[in-house]
Amino acid sequence: MRERKYCNLLNSVFLFLSLAGMGHAQTCYSPERPFVPTDQRDIQEYRDLIGRDFEIYIADIQSYFRCLDEERARAFEEAREVSQEYGRFLDAVSD
Repeated sequence: MRERKYCNLLNSVFLFLSLAGMGHAQTCYSPERPFVPTDQRDIQEYRDLIGRDFEIYIADIQSYFRCLDEERARAFEEAREVSQEYGRFLDAVSD
């Protein structure tokens, strides 16, 4: 009976993690890649603009990674809490 509770608990955790995008999850948007023209003359003419686009992209991708890290931590904490709640539920209904 204890093994069955444990399997049910694990199944619930995996189900929860697969649905982690639902609920009050944070949405992280990846930045758009900078455009680099193929024509060397265009590259030279717009080098300042292109350089700024790369700098903006680098700053934005760092923010995106932080967002993903925060969301991952939030989701794992929530999964831990839900797993504990489910364990208490199973204990309550098995008595």
